[in-house]
Amino acid sequence: MSDDTGPGRIDTVWVFGDQLDPDRGPLVDHAPGTCRVLIVESEAKIAGRSWHRQRLHLVLSGLAHLADELRRRGHVVDHRRAATLSQGWRDHVAEFAPRRGVAMAPASWEGRRMLERLGVELVPNEQFSCHEDVFAEWIGRAGAGGRRVRQEDFYRFQRRRLGLLMDGDEPVGGRWNFDHDNREPPPTDGRTWPEPSRFELDAIDLEVIERLPDTCWGAPPAGLWPVTRAQALVRLDEFVRDVLPLFGPHEDAMLGAEWKLAHSTLASSLNLGLLHPIEVVERAEAAYHEGQVDLASAEGFIRQVVGWREYVWGLYWAWMPEYAHRNDLGADRPVPPVFRGEAPTEMTCVSDVMRHVHDHGYAHHIERLMVLGNLALTHGVSPRAMTEWMWASFVDGAEWVMVPNVVGMALHADGGQMATKPYASGGAYLKRMGDSCRRCRFDPTRRTGDRACPFTVLYWDFLARNAGSFAGNHRMSRPLAGMRRLSDLDAVRSQAVSIRARLDAGTL
Repeated sequence: MSDDTGPGRIDTVWVFGDQLDPDRGPLVDHAPGTCRVLIVESEAKIAGRSWHRQRLHLVLSGLAHLADELRRRGHVVDHRRAATLSQGWRDHVAEFAPRRGVAMAPASWEGRRMLERLGVELVPNEQFSCHEDVFAEWIGRAGAGGRRVRQEDFYRFQRRRLGLLMDGDEPVGGRWNFDHDNREPPPTDGRTWPEPSRFELDAIDLEVIERLPDTCWGAPPAGLWPVTRAQALVRLDEFVRDVLPLFGPHEDAMLGAEWKLAHSTLASSLNLGLLHPIEVVERAEAAYHEGQVDLASAEGFIRQVVGWREYVWGLYWAWMPEYAHRNDLGADRPVPPVFRGEAPTEMTCVSDVMRHVHDHGYAHHIERLMVLGNLALTHGVSPRAMTEWMWASFVDGAEWVMVPNVVGMALHADGGQMATKPYASGGAYLKRMGDSCRRCRFDPTRRTGDRACPFTVLYWDFLARNAGSFAGNHRMSRPLAGMRRLSDLDAVRSQAVSIRARLDAGTL
């Protein structure tokens, strides 16, 4: 898999699986013939998790397509497989004796520590709109004097510094946030939603699919997820033209028969470096100014990209490495078999979401938080186990994405450091924001008996189990008071024991 340039020592530029834009990073400063490009596939990483087929294919195919593109540009590429990433570097050094190694800083804590140990020179990561050092300065100011850091404040900071949807120093339209307008329940008119185009699987894709390990699960790749920058730009064009005008009002809704509604499906391309957040939000802003989308939809999407996404990125670097191991609620159960594709379930909402994950390696953010995350929270799934599962199961998975979203948002394992209250709910929320309950044998209003909704039962049991931990949280005073008024709390908690056992066994 290696090419050579003959005698003489040259630099090695090491490129990783989430750095797939050939026009970013240290390659920009190395013309063809002045360096050797190293791409390593780690056998340990491939074998270390039960990956979703589309997730693992996306990364491996993206790397192989990048190697092909760089060779066509005239670069010398050493695309090798090795037991580990570190071993791949050592083998490369033994074979080629580079003058020095240089890489764009990886998007993971351990990745950067590994390169430091190996003596590889790091250049700043260019794949975000807010470098972690800028975020650290902001969080130092925003959190001075013990003040709580808020995502909304960071979002406004981003809008001002990037000049997005601004009228001087004030937001266009006089409001920073139209989130209240974007929480409508699912539509009942049977409308259709734009379906993204699929890309033809080429010889590189087929070779990667052929060697995916048997431990993978989920539907095979079908050309849905971009593996090259050219494909990602097609997806961006489609989103701005066909989907962004519909984005917004039903942002928090769930439909069993519709796997994405008007969500962008751009996250995998952003997280792999095939798209840059600035080019994405500038396209959305331009669509608003050209009258193609309304302000609420443009603002809501921009908030997701440069507000929430970059806030998560910044918090990861501000709080790691200790944050990944937080487990303040002492949750220790394994990921349920239904999440691993090893068991069916009678819970229609979970069945719907897991069908989406199985078919596409994807579920939109409300399905992740209020179905999968909510169930894992109230059931008591280990934060580390849930993080690892989501990292391996979603096409846009990455440690920096999953650690804050799972530890902080979904499982409240950080004691409220990120979110002021746990995102736990009974079946009532799911009934209001989705259509699964009308097809389910469980009743979200019941908390005991054969038809009691597992979400409702586990919600009250979760509050009872953790009442001491939430005693000082003023935002939890009302839920805890409601829990204490339940005349059948003992029966609910007894039913919760059975439900949790059945979840663990894969028989619910």
